[in-house]
Amino acid sequence: MKNVRDLLQEKGATVFTISPDATVYEALQMMADKNVGALVVCEKGDVVGLFSERDYARKIVLKGKLSKEVAVKEIMSAKVIHADPQQDIETCMELMSNHRIRHLPVFENQCLIGIVSIGDIVKAVIEHKEEIIEQLENYIKGKR
Repeated sequence: MKNVRDLLQEKGATVFTISPDATVYEALQMMADKNVGALVVCEKGDVVGLFSERDYARKIVLKGKLSKEVAVKEIMSAKVIHADPQQDIETCMELMSNHRIRHLPVFENQCLIGIVSIGDIVKAVIEHKEEIIEQLENYIKGKR
């Protein structure tokens, strides 16, 4: 089974960040431009939160607030659940399920080195299962 480092090597380690003082509208604009579902919130080089589409939907739209008037820091998730590059994909899936989150920043030696989404994890699990099926089919057919 792949680990997070393997996944980042395949998908790339680009992480998009935003200031906690940026408006929610600016964050949404960046997310749309970059085609991502979450941004890591950084202040002076430190990760201070995570802003996702879910934060927007639940804390702006449903509460009738205006995204051009609210700062990211007011609605971001300040408790950042994260992964290590050595963690296997199944452990990440369990972590995401238990915390009901869809994005995991990846830290190595206290440095942000990437981010994985639930979509990345599910894709990796499916690929792993397909490899196992192919190996079993080859074994049954007598191929090695």
